[in-house]
Amino acid sequence: MIKRYSRESMERIWSDENKFDKFLEVEIAVLKAYSKKGVISRSIVAEIEKKAGYDIKRVNEIEKKTKHDVIAFLTAVGEKVGRYSKYIHMGMTSSDMIDTANALILRDSIEEIIRGAKKFRNTIYMQAKKYKDTAIVGRTHGVHAEPTSVGLKMLVWVDDLDRCITMFEKTKDGITRGKISGAVGNYANIDPKIEELALKELKIARAEISSQIVSRDVYADYLYLIARMGAVIEKIALQVRLLQRTETREFEEPFTKGQKGSSAMPHKRNPVTCEQMCGLARVLRGNLQSAMENIALWDERDISHSSVERIILPDSSILIDYMMDKMDFVIGNLSVYEKNTEKNFERSFNLLFSQRVLLSLLEKGLMRENAYAIVQNLAMRAWDEGRDFEALVLDDREVKKYLNRQEIILLFDKKHYLKKVNEIFSRFKKLS
Repeated sequence: MIKRYSRESMERIWSDENKFDKFLEVEIAVLKAYSKKGVISRSIVAEIEKKAGYDIKRVNEIEKKTKHDVIAFLTAVGEKVGRYSKYIHMGMTSSDMIDTANALILRDSIEEIIRGAKKFRNTIYMQAKKYKDTAIVGRTHGVHAEPTSVGLKMLVWVDDLDRCITMFEKTKDGITRGKISGAVGNYANIDPKIEELALKELKIARAEISSQIVSRDVYADYLYLIARMGAVIEKIALQVRLLQRTETREFEEPFTKGQKGSSAMPHKRNPVTCEQMCGLARVLRGNLQSAMENIALWDERDISHSSVERIILPDSSILIDYMMDKMDFVIGNLSVYEKNTEKNFERSFNLLFSQRVLLSLLEKGLMRENAYAIVQNLAMRAWDEGRDFEALVLDDREVKKYLNRQEIILLFDKKHYLKKVNEIFSRFKKLS
C-alpha cells in the first residue's frame, strides 16, 4: 500500500496560530529595520522580541469589542510587551502587516503544494513505468482509435503535473510580495528604506508599488494555479472513471475492505473518489472566479475582498492538498485489468489497425484516394456485419494484389505501436 500524504502541515500553514505568528514576524522585522536605521535602539528591539507574544483567547476577546482583528492582535501583543509596545506597528497600516504576512503564508503554502505535487507525480510515474508495455485501446472521441500503452496514457499526466509544478516554482516570488508603505501606499509616515530592510529580513519580494494593499491579481494568480492543478486532477480522475465502466473495466480505483458501493445493490464498486475529485475541481474554479472579482476595488482599497479571501485562500490551499493526497492513493493502488485491456481490442473487430493497412497499400504504389476507399469499405463491412477486420483484409481480392498473407498478418501486431515507448519514457525521470 502507498503511504498516505498528511494534510496536517497545510492545515497548520493556514491556521489562526500561524497567521498570528506571521503577523508578529512582520512586526519584528519592521522593528529590526527601524533599529538598523537608528530610530530604535537594538536593546529595545531585543526586549520587545523577547516579550512579544499573544493569547488567541485574548485576541478574540478584544476583537469582540473593537470589531477589528488587527487592533485586537496588536492590543494583545502590547499587553505582553508593556512600555515599548508604542514602537510596534509604527507608521504602518493594517494591510502592511496582513499582506506581508499573507506573502509568508503563501510562500509556505506553495512550497507545500510543490512537495505534494512532486510526490503525486512520482507515484504516477512509477505506475507508468510498470505498465509502459501494456497495450491498451487508444480512444479519440470516445471511439477506438489505435493501440497505445497504459504507461503512455499515464505519462501524459506526469507531463501535465510537471508543468503545474514548474509554474508554481516560477511564479512563487511574483505571488509572494510584501509591502510596508503606509495607509495609501505613499510612504507618508514610513521610510521606504524600512520596507526594504524589513522585507529583506523576511526574504520576500517587494511590491514595487502598492495602494493600501498589494494588488489582488497576484492572489488570483495563486488561485489560478491551484484551479489549474485541480483541473489536471479532474482529468486523471475522469479517465479512471471512464475506464472503470462495466463495459470497459480496464482500470478500477481502490475498493477497500468493508467498503460498500450502494445501499440497494451489493455488487456495486463505484469510482466514488474519482467522482469526488471531479466535483471538487469545480469548487476550485469557483474560488478562482471569486479571486478575479477581488481585483477591482474602490479607490486605494475597500474591504470587500477581505471576507472572500478568508475563505478562498485557506479552503483552496487545503482542498488541493487533499485532492493530491486522495488521487495519490488512487493511482498508487489502481487496479489495471490487463485481461480486459486485451479483450477490449476485440470490441472493434481489429479495426484499430486500419491505418497500417492504408499506409502499406500506399507504400505499394496505390494513390491515397484509392487505398483509402479500399480500406474504408472493408472497415465499414466489419462494423456493419460484426466481422473481424483482419479476416476481411486477408480475404479481399484488391488487397491481395499488393500484400501477401504474411505481410498482412504483420500489420496487426500491437507491438508496432509500442516500439517508441522507451524513447518517450527517456524524456522523464523520477523527481527528487
